[in-house]
Amino acid sequence: MYGFSRFYKYPLPLLILSLWLVAVFLLSEQSANSQHPAISNKEKYQSTFLVKRIMPSTLTENVRKTVLENGLTVLTKEVHTAPVVTVQVWYKVGSRNEEPGVNGIAHQLEHLMFKGTQNRPIQFGRLFSALGSDSNAFTSYDQTAYYGTVERNKLKALLVLEADRMQNSQIEPEQLASEKRVVISELQGYENSPEYRLNRAVMQAVFPNHAYGLPVGGTKADVEKFEVEQVQKYYRNFYSPDNAVLVIVGDFQTGNTLETIKEVFGKLPKRQDSAAVASPRAAAGVISPSSPSSPIVLREPGAGRLLQVVYPLPDANQPDVPTLDVMDYIFTEGRNSRLYQALVESGLASEVTASVTSLRESGWYEVLVTAGSKQDLKKIDSVLSSAIANVAEKGVTTEEVERAKTQLTADVILSNRDITSQAMRLGNDETTVGDYRYTERYLTAVSLVKPTDVVAVINKYLTKESRTVGFFEPTQKQITGVGDKPDSAQTTENFSPGVPVLPSEVSKYLPPVDLATDAIAQVLPQEFKLTNGLRILLLPDRSTPTVTLSGYIQAGTEFDPEERAGLAAFVADNLLNGTKSKDVLTIAKILAERGASLNFEVHREGVHIEGDSLAGDLPVILEILADVVKNSTFPAQELELHRQQTLTDLQLELDEPSEVARRIFVQSIYPKKHPLHTFPTEESLQQIQRQDVIDFKAKHYRPDTTVLALVGDFDLDKVRSLIQNEFGNWQVSGQAPTLKYPPVSMPQKIVSVNPVLPGKAQAVTYMGYTGINRYDPRFHAALVLNQILGGDTLSSRLGAEVRDRQGLSYGIYSYFHTGKNAGTFLIEMQTSPEDSSKAIASTRQILQQIHEQGVTALEVETAKRTLISNYNVSLANPEELTDRILMNEVYGLDKVELHSFTDKLQKVTFEQVNQAARELLHPDKIVVVTAGPSVLAEKSIR
Repeated sequence: MYGFSRFYKYPLPLLILSLWLVAVFLLSEQSANSQHPAISNKEKYQSTFLVKRIMPSTLTENVRKTVLENGLTVLTKEVHTAPVVTVQVWYKVGSRNEEPGVNGIAHQLEHLMFKGTQNRPIQFGRLFSALGSDSNAFTSYDQTAYYGTVERNKLKALLVLEADRMQNSQIEPEQLASEKRVVISELQGYENSPEYRLNRAVMQAVFPNHAYGLPVGGTKADVEKFEVEQVQKYYRNFYSPDNAVLVIVGDFQTGNTLETIKEVFGKLPKRQDSAAVASPRAAAGVISPSSPSSPIVLREPGAGRLLQVVYPLPDANQPDVPTLDVMDYIFTEGRNSRLYQALVESGLASEVTASVTSLRESGWYEVLVTAGSKQDLKKIDSVLSSAIANVAEKGVTTEEVERAKTQLTADVILSNRDITSQAMRLGNDETTVGDYRYTERYLTAVSLVKPTDVVAVINKYLTKESRTVGFFEPTQKQITGVGDKPDSAQTTENFSPGVPVLPSEVSKYLPPVDLATDAIAQVLPQEFKLTNGLRILLLPDRSTPTVTLSGYIQAGTEFDPEERAGLAAFVADNLLNGTKSKDVLTIAKILAERGASLNFEVHREGVHIEGDSLAGDLPVILEILADVVKNSTFPAQELELHRQQTLTDLQLELDEPSEVARRIFVQSIYPKKHPLHTFPTEESLQQIQRQDVIDFKAKHYRPDTTVLALVGDFDLDKVRSLIQNEFGNWQVSGQAPTLKYPPVSMPQKIVSVNPVLPGKAQAVTYMGYTGINRYDPRFHAALVLNQILGGDTLSSRLGAEVRDRQGLSYGIYSYFHTGKNAGTFLIEMQTSPEDSSKAIASTRQILQQIHEQGVTALEVETAKRTLISNYNVSLANPEELTDRILMNEVYGLDKVELHSFTDKLQKVTFEQVNQAARELLHPDKIVVVTAGPSVLAEKSIR
């Protein structure tokens, strides 16, 4: 999906999807996140040396900058670790170039850039899908970017497509009308979030006379008024080679590629009006942020109290920015941080987050606090202010500063392991501050920050007079449900589902490309097993000086007792809260001093372990992991604090249409007493006792149900020895607990449920029923079928009709979620409330059509090619590679599955896909859950 971007933690990392974007809803529900030896000064203050030791080779050492005669800036960086390449086009235009009345036009144009060109009048998402490109786009304050990552033999094809839409995009009344509906649906999704609404009000107060005070995605009122001529003029003003940066990173030869770029882009003309790039509301020069004397208070429907504080900061090129980021890490990064200690550990808040945003013309420091249950926002604000004032008065320690510098530097390194992220950083640096080497200079400056510098920026910028404060005070809400209703008559809409664009049409407009995929090196992980049953898979990878760890323990929520639902998550979330030899703060400190991370996430069928570190710190990650799985003690005080946080989180979740729809959908499919039916409630969370946690951990955390996978820069023999030393004495008795999943029948009719959430602007719909598990012989055919049906929101049957042609949904996808024991087929979509009925009816008609008539042979071949290419691209990302290795082992698949998976997809036949369509798609036996505004209760959801 498209999205708009905001900035997080260290400066200039881009969140590709919007902060407010409604997440993809997965049934594998996700939750949040010996004696320690003395640490030498060399280790403690390692951040000073990290920049010189690591960064040049991973960021800009072999980057080449070229400027074409027409002004196009080209950044190329060869990375030959995998046969893939990313192509990104960054335009120096975003919401900064807007004003009231046309707020959101940059975002609207971003959507229209996928609608086709004069030369290729076809949805570009279909072309990208046919290439197997992982493509998307986003709009931010200072730029709009389009990116795609493909196998290296598709490089020229991507360049041709990007050059085509740089000059020839179709922006016509019909396309604008449908895409305006999509954008409005997207904005309504953001409106569902109290955090978004509070942030919008606060930012408008901070920047009343600058476009940074406008919401990046725009407003419904402005979007509704956009005219074709406005958008066309905006396109002509800003979409030209002299206002763009082309970034290419991956497996290519620079010389040959530059010749291709000159051939493809060199003939495009410069724009005529170069003055158009100025920010219309900043033409006077100096930005003068505002600071209201009293808090902004929003009293609206919602669940939790929120406090937001924003301090204006200088632009990204100012020398104080690196110190401000170090300050932010000291304030809010980890359990030992100052604001976490003052607000969360005290029970006043369930969460505190913050970020420094550094942009082209200004910046700001934003602190967001989610209040604890029944806590007063004024008191929280007072404690927050006192904590900041205390730091300003008493200073920070050298240890705090060095730890923050190490964390920050490691975060930058760890976030640049894949080629897409590397290109993102280059593009963002070049468009925001005009220098692709910015991050390199920035990290050098970070290494020089001293405690006195941190105090100086606090006193300079975090003053009481400069801050703007916002309170979100929720009004009382009540969720009501419209009970199960059989669908007695199908709603018929005036549309003809037929295939909107035939696959043959896609091939006609696809740039020439060698469709034969590159051979992927058949490197397989080394596997070994300890005598206690622990399985380990190791794959050395010297491409970056980092290590990625992924793990699995068979201790998921499927084992939750109904009366104590949430117990599995309690255990996983509290593992890091203390062991026999270390308390919670010591554990957090050990990890933070190395910039390493270790997290446990509970899913239905298991607990997933995620760890990242610099290569030299792998022993620390393994030592902490072994200690917590063997020796966690679950201190009573930490458990109670976690309970209160979880209760607050639950309250917030039940105010989200997506979460409400997901819960009711799952519980409508799986009956009581089924392992998938149970969800935490306030009552069940209150029932959990410390002894329950201890007993669950002792029973389910076992080496013989644990798998670890590591990919990174390490020596095989040394890691085997480390793991043997740390985990070899992990012993348990008896047999591992098992579960028998009872069979679940399909619904015998259409069941519609409509929980109402007052005050929400967008509806979220789940449709589906029980599906297949991972071992079903139809698994690979189902993947191909799903790709055709709804695997992509732009190129699939559902996406092409419901989203692209009718403009009824911001996002619509289908999934076959498969596990070891059960599976679920589902379709999820986000719609305006007035469009929900039509979108549901259209979806069911497409299901009916494919069920009865099947799909075409050309669709099957295109889908297979897309899936194979996407899979090959995913293996170039160390996190995805590690997770794939892990889950293959969890499912008991042969280790060669890592590379034979694509062969199995290739062997899927047209007949097998259509047989799967007949057997797995049931439009008249389906559960439909739509959660959202009360207006939906007045409609018959069919």
